[in-house]
Amino acid sequence: MRFTDEYNVPHLRSNQIDPVARVVITTVQRLYSMLQGEDEFEDIQEEGSLFESPPTAVEPADVEYNPRIPIETFDFIFVDECHRSIYNLWRQVLEYFDAFLIGLTATPSKQTIGFFGGNLVMEYGHEQAVADKVNVGFDVYRIRTRVSEEGATLQNEAGFYVQHRDRQTRAVRYAALDDDLTYTARQLDRSVVNPNQIRLVVRTFHDKLFTEIFPGRREVPKTLVFAKDDSHADDVVRIIREEFGKGNDFCQKITYRTTGKKPEELLAEFRNSYDPRIVVTVDMIATGTDVKPLECLLFLRNVRSANYFEQMKGRGTRVVDEDTLRAVTPDAIVKDRFVIVDAVGVAEEELTDTQPLDRQRSVSFERLLESVAMGAAHPDTVSSLASRLARLRHRLTPEEEGEIAALAGDRDLRTLTENLLQSLDPDVHVARARETAGLAADDAPQPEQVAAAKQDVIRGALRPFTKPALRKRILDIKRSHEQVIDEFTLDELLAAGHDSEALAKARTLVDGFRSFIEANKDEIEALQVFYSRPRRAGLRYRQVKELAAALKRPPLSATPEGLWRAYEAVEPANVRGRGGKQLADVIALVRHALAPGEALTPYANDVEARYEQWLQEQEREGRSFTPDQCEWLIAIKDHIATSLRIEREDLEEAPFVQMGGLGRVYRCSATSFRRYSTS
Repeated sequence: MRFTDEYNVPHLRSNQIDPVARVVITTVQRLYSMLQGEDEFEDIQEEGSLFESPPTAVEPADVEYNPRIPIETFDFIFVDECHRSIYNLWRQVLEYFDAFLIGLTATPSKQTIGFFGGNLVMEYGHEQAVADKVNVGFDVYRIRTRVSEEGATLQNEAGFYVQHRDRQTRAVRYAALDDDLTYTARQLDRSVVNPNQIRLVVRTFHDKLFTEIFPGRREVPKTLVFAKDDSHADDVVRIIREEFGKGNDFCQKITYRTTGKKPEELLAEFRNSYDPRIVVTVDMIATGTDVKPLECLLFLRNVRSANYFEQMKGRGTRVVDEDTLRAVTPDAIVKDRFVIVDAVGVAEEELTDTQPLDRQRSVSFERLLESVAMGAAHPDTVSSLASRLARLRHRLTPEEEGEIAALAGDRDLRTLTENLLQSLDPDVHVARARETAGLAADDAPQPEQVAAAKQDVIRGALRPFTKPALRKRILDIKRSHEQVIDEFTLDELLAAGHDSEALAKARTLVDGFRSFIEANKDEIEALQVFYSRPRRAGLRYRQVKELAAALKRPPLSATPEGLWRAYEAVEPANVRGRGGKQLADVIALVRHALAPGEALTPYANDVEARYEQWLQEQEREGRSFTPDQCEWLIAIKDHIATSLRIEREDLEEAPFVQMGGLGRVYRCSATSFRRYSTS
């Protein structure tokens, strides 16, 4: 029986814990709300990712004893994704309980280790996971354009009208610029949109996909694109659909603002169906979501957190069995890597282990409101929020002012802003402390009384912003400001290719392989055969195995698969198909090294081509084969593709022995097989 068949395991959707529940699944936000004694908690406050939300509250959330939820409620608390959910804001929620804490994360930070007292129970690194075939490794393919790196200047000329687009409604109007508009790479796709820049990146990705990124493939691999925000995601989806020309199902957006199908339905299709091939997201699929057939990540946004980047990369590391992979990507053979297509330089950035907040202005308005809703009450947070609201007041219409006042309990934006600023006034803190303690006007309250009053005043000023409807309307108004659409600045491709360091290593390996062959042509038996009869080598399996073993030894220390990958990076146009998995592919590698002008093709592909050619010759000569004979011919062909040749004794081994062995061969007609040449 499953555990959930025997025990009640609820996923909390209310602020009540069923007394018969043995395991409870919830978010730390809801658990905090329950400890605060709140009867209701809106689901919308659990939906957003906290990964990029900076630690805006220096003090942990205030938690007091709640007799409805005593400290012995839980025996164990498992904190999933514990790298982002327990520091500053939430640790007291977890430490409230007299329970063992077990943290789970693939990307522990220094704060994670510190929180758990350095008690690292299990450590399993990515490199080891790749070596154990639990995860797959990755390559980096870099796309650099001029506008992506340098920005551009939009000239103000007489009679020159520029598109201005409302970020919320997408309504477009044309108006002249007040002055020349110079925008930086950081402003791109936020205050200024350059469709030509997006198109150049997408077109380069399209053009290089089957020649350099995934050489020899025909089907677009399952690809996840990381966009900057929802508006940017819409632009990217539209341009991908136009450039690939494969319809709307081919490329879909999955964000918290997805319309039509629910995000969960689209995600299930992305995971299990042929379409969509490409999905564009912001952060909804950035962490904690498995799409095992995913083979490509396209970064159109940058991140500062090393942990977040590792989580985003983790979407591509998942191993998938061949049948599941081919069910959604028919021409895929095996998932042995994924590719990061980096169009913003994220793989080149010096990323930080955590997300310290030096200045609140680096925090987006949305993240600021989210942190307030989750209990942040630090003065820096309050000051930043008041500043943003004061700027927003200048753009409000009377109707919008009325909507905000209604949602905030008859307090307009001016009142809300003033309350925030007053909550930072030390005199107000002292006055509240006196009032609470019942002191006379000339009595000085104790420092701890002032500190408690300060928190009380600040939380009172922030209380209206805990309402999801008010936060949503404020953000809708904030987003309604316009973006300038730069349709006139053409972008320029600066470079497109594999990561420079990886490319240099690949080139060194290829050069070393060629030097190895030249240096050992008289020492290794297989190479002697190649130099004497390069095309009709007549090699035996033993000889090729000895050659592969020699390649693995220093100074080359190479495997056939590693050499194949190196050639894919150095000579992508000359590589046909994914090889290196079979020992016989050593033959293809050596042949290509001796004749660089010829394509590098897996040995099995060559055998298949020669087999098809031989069948056509037999057909022209009027020979045909029975179904039994065809079955034997295919089995022999497959054996040669991996073992180079077939001997009499091989026919008494698997799989031939299950087919009747040597006796069955003679009964099928030995004369037919005498014509089969392995050359």
